[in-house]
Amino acid sequence: MPKLLLKAPTSVVADYFHLFVNRRAYTLQSNRPHPESARHYYYRPKDRKTGQGLSMTLDTIRRHVEGEITIGLYTINRATQCSKWVAIDADYENALTDLLKLSFYFRQDGVESALEHSHRGGHLWIFLAEPLPARDCRIYVCGLAMRLGIPVKRGRKEGIEVFPKHDALKPGRYGNAIRGPLGIHRGAAQRFWFDGAGEDIEKQMCYLNSLPKMTGEQLARLIAGKAIPPQLLPPEPKVEPEMRRHFSGSEFRILDHINTKLRTVGHNNVTRCPSCAEEGHDRSGDNLSISVEDPRKYICWAGCTRDMIRAAVGCPRTSPTCVT
Repeated sequence: MPKLLLKAPTSVVADYFHLFVNRRAYTLQSNRPHPESARHYYYRPKDRKTGQGLSMTLDTIRRHVEGEITIGLYTINRATQCSKWVAIDADYENALTDLLKLSFYFRQDGVESALEHSHRGGHLWIFLAEPLPARDCRIYVCGLAMRLGIPVKRGRKEGIEVFPKHDALKPGRYGNAIRGPLGIHRGAAQRFWFDGAGEDIEKQMCYLNSLPKMTGEQLARLIAGKAIPPQLLPPEPKVEPEMRRHFSGSEFRILDHINTKLRTVGHNNVTRCPSCAEEGHDRSGDNLSISVEDPRKYICWAGCTRDMIRAAVGCPRTSPTCVT
């Protein structure tokens, strides 16, 4: 994709780092598609000698903006539980209409946003005058979306995805990353631009820098007396009851029934959900998440219940040969 490559001025790289980088950890989008799903997955790059995760540098940003690599940005700084920005990702039918609706109502609240197009829809960004608590950002955006009747993604239900996706991060966790703007999407082989400025990297950054940033005082006023809607709180993986723990060979173990390839993402192994697969879903092969530390903890992020998953692998709870 040589025609997409460009030269990034030092000022653009510095501005990008200041505006978007909330923590030094990052992900990389693979250059080659997955042989089964054809998707370009993201992974944490590591130092080949030490095995430690690489930290973001100005050179990382330069390579991303110039099109050599494509990075994913983590939303929450674990040390502060704060974020520099909020991003709303929408990639379903009529997604852009919903993003424009959100943008209009943000403006009614005195909040400016920037619309970035994407492969299947768009990303709407709100930039903050200072890092603000992830929980407060989510209360505002999720609450407004629900009041407007804009769907919020939950399980198999299509809708917007709000980054940050968590109110706070637990020790050792990274949270979810989103594709860094102004780079090249490896799957689409395309650079996506923000509305409001010409298709030029310096003009784009100048436009983003000029946008008014939401202050902590604004956010506090907008969420006064509000909380995250209960239906949007993330499900907690449950541990299988250990009714026959002393018969270690008979206890149900999900990994004994999984034949698809596992990928390790943070503290979990991810793979195709057997229940989703029965219905022709989960073509990307990453709906089922299994704790690395305790494989008895597993969950399907598309909404399949544990009973559905066990039935799909031929080991329902009622089976006399499969211990609960």
